[in-house]
Amino acid sequence: MQQQPIELVVFDMAGTTVTDQHEVEACFAKAAKMSGLKASDEEILAAQGLAKRFVFEMFWTQNLGEGHPDIQTKVDESYAIFKEVLEEHYRTQPVFPTKGCLELFDYLKNQGIKVALTTGFYRVVTDIILEKLGWLEGLDENRVGTNATIIQASIASDEVEKGRPAPLMIQKAMRLLGVTDTKRVINIGDTPSDLQSGAAAGVYLNLGVINGTHTMEQLVSHPHDALLGSVDEIINILEDAKVKI
Repeated sequence: MQQQPIELVVFDMAGTTVTDQHEVEACFAKAAKMSGLKASDEEILAAQGLAKRFVFEMFWTQNLGEGHPDIQTKVDESYAIFKEVLEEHYRTQPVFPTKGCLELFDYLKNQGIKVALTTGFYRVVTDIILEKLGWLEGLDENRVGTNATIIQASIASDEVEKGRPAPLMIQKAMRLLGVTDTKRVINIGDTPSDLQSGAAAGVYLNLGVINGTHTMEQLVSHPHDALLGSVDEIINILEDAKVKI
C-alpha cells in the first residue's frame, strides 16, 4: 500500500530546531544548586525534553523520598528560580536556528507540509525564543499560523495535561492543524523523550538528530526509525521515499 502524503512534521525546539549548547542544562543545574537540589550532570542531561517542573518533582522525590511532605514546596522553589534564570538567559543571549533548519522549513512550505514546534519549555520562554527567531510573527493567540507563516503551530509543555514522553503535544498539533491521520505525520527531536513521544503517538516516521543535546550512542536504544546528522536530512528521506506530496 502506498504511503499517504505527509501533511505535518512535528519538531522539538532546543537542540533540534534551535541551537542548544547545553544552556538549558546549565540553567537547570544553576537553579538546582541555588535551591539545594542534588542532581548530577548526567541525570540532568537524561531529563532533557521533559517538562521542567516534572523534572524538578522527579529529582526532589529522589532527594527526599516518595511521599515526603516538603516535596511540592521544594519543587515550587526550584522551579521559580529556574524560570528566572532561564528567562534571563534567553532575553539576554542570542538565539540561532540549527544547521539546515531554515532550508528544511522552506522545503516543507514549498511542498505544502505543515510545521509544528513542540517543547519542554513553558509558554513564556517559548515565546521569547520564537520572537527572537522571527517565528512568532503571524501566529494567532493560540500560536497557530497560516501557510504564509514560517511555522504553522507552537505547543508548549504547560499547554497540555502531560508533557513528554506522553504524545499529547503531537496530538494537539494535529488537532490545531486539522491533521487526523498519524501516518501522515513525521516527528523529530534530539532527546530520548522526543523519540518516546513520537513512538507513543504512532507517527509515520519517528526521527532523531544527533547534533543536538544527545549523541547517537545516547539515542540509539530509544524508539526511532532513523538517526540523522541534522534536520535537513529529512529532505533526502522524503525525496528518496518518493512520498506523494
